[in-house]
Amino acid sequence: MSLDVSPALLEQAERGEVDEAAFVDCVRTSLPYAWEMISSLVAQLKVDGGPFADNQTPPPDEQARGQLLRALASDAIRGALQRHFGVRLAFQNCHRVAVFPPDASADETLARFTSVRNQLLNQSPELRDC
Repeated sequence: MSLDVSPALLEQAERGEVDEAAFVDCVRTSLPYAWEMISSLVAQLKVDGGPFADNQTPPPDEQARGQLLRALASDAIRGALQRHFGVRLAFQNCHRVAVFPPDASADETLARFTSVRNQLLNQSPELRDC
């Protein structure tokens, strides 16, 4: 299971009325490594400015790697995180998470980051099994 869903949140989902803030809190508590990674990148982007902020350090273990994969592979989780933090997220390999401003100023940089060319250039033998 990727999220530790409380009975109250599950009941909301069964009724069809999910509070997004409660869902985001569920993500925060269920996927703490992914949450910390993304929130620190958001803070870095706000402090440093620039077109984006990214992480290039592999996760410390498989559990952390799994959290990143679950957070960014799920459209619902990824979308909720983007709305919560007010950013656009991008993901390469098993660890390279990047945050971009939500406005059009980052469109070109985001397109380059997520391009096939940059995906290929971001490969290395160390990451083959990630």
